[in-house]
Amino acid sequence: MSDRPTRRQAMSLAGGFILTLTAWAETAQAQPITPSAPFWDALLLETATQGDIWQRLRDNFQWQVDTQEPRVQEWIDYYRRRPGNITAIAEQARPWLYWVISELERRDMPAELALLPFIESAYDPAARHPGGATGMWQLMPGTGDALGLRRDWWYDGRLDVIASTKAALDYLQQQADRWYDGDIELALAAYNAGPGTVNQARREAVARGEPGDYWHLSLPNQTMDYVPKLLALSRLIAKPSRYGIALPSIPDQAVFARVSVDGQFDLARVADLANVSLSRLKALNPGLLRGSTLPDESPDLLIPRAAKESITEALREQSRVTARWTRYRVRSGDSLSALASRYSVPVSTLRRQNNLRSDVIRIGQILRIPIEGGSDVLASANQGNQQVVQVRAGDSLSRIAARHDVSTNDLIRWNRLDTDQYLQPGQRLTLYSQ
Repeated sequence: MSDRPTRRQAMSLAGGFILTLTAWAETAQAQPITPSAPFWDALLLETATQGDIWQRLRDNFQWQVDTQEPRVQEWIDYYRRRPGNITAIAEQARPWLYWVISELERRDMPAELALLPFIESAYDPAARHPGGATGMWQLMPGTGDALGLRRDWWYDGRLDVIASTKAALDYLQQQADRWYDGDIELALAAYNAGPGTVNQARREAVARGEPGDYWHLSLPNQTMDYVPKLLALSRLIAKPSRYGIALPSIPDQAVFARVSVDGQFDLARVADLANVSLSRLKALNPGLLRGSTLPDESPDLLIPRAAKESITEALREQSRVTARWTRYRVRSGDSLSALASRYSVPVSTLRRQNNLRSDVIRIGQILRIPIEGGSDVLASANQGNQQVVQVRAGDSLSRIAARHDVSTNDLIRWNRLDTDQYLQPGQRLTLYSQ
């Protein structure tokens, strides 16, 4: 198959990574998808038509010759019996298709790859699989780490559409160049099953006297279907009317803009100042796990294109939109692990944000602690004196509240307690008093 005119030589990248991905399409295709009412239409405030994204996608298809393979035809028949699934996923792809196609064009990679998230995640950037695969491209934790994606308490690059798309395409290019002489179909098989599995299957095919291209390999069932699914989708989108597919109208224009971030900002406050829905900001930035940009070296913030000017102005008002932190003075009996538990923050985050080389802290030391519970928690912390009390035998929340002249509800909120949670003697609670 190396003489197929549709092959593209991938860019050479150093190193090799093993990728194990789970295809979400089995679930997405087996059950009709009913998309939630998309708010993306509200982001497209301009009425001028900029062309159609589907036509641009078709113009950049590169290996349609392989859509004649029998296994591809089986999946064409499968999908045409479920046209609503394709329509629903296409709607979910609305915010992202323009950027993904642009990135593929920049790399001279087949536009068919823009349909890979149809199979992997139904184009849901926040998709999580119980096995650990995460994001639009369903990257496993180890794979994301190997590809250089940051992953910590604040941020998961696998959920960041910009970062994860670049990483996934880097991986495909690297695999195609390292192992398969630019054959993207074999690289896709390695993306799904791992290069070791594909390379072994190629050796076995050659030993049988057969070509070592994708279509002659004996691979796991999911991988045998992986490329045919992708090519079947491309065929349906190439000729939707022939197959009874109703694609949503999506203009060939950017939905979001990117804004560089200098400092840490609270998304809720940015949204409020810029008169933009917080849900839109969060949906465009699913990699930001704590409702704020990062304390250091934050990726670009994705924003509704029409709101770029107002959000850029809001970010200039740094004192009004900075993320929520509190200062805590270490008391006798405190430990870093206890403070981490009290504020629901990983110990590693407290160490990093306070430049600690170990878990040792000293009485009187001031620690910087992120507050995740909302502005009301921070307001409480800033309006009074902080006190840590120890639960005594027989204590209840109401008894402790009465003893310190605070409300039970405040105690629950300050300490993130469940209303039915039992207190344990020796447990430490934080409260604030005037």
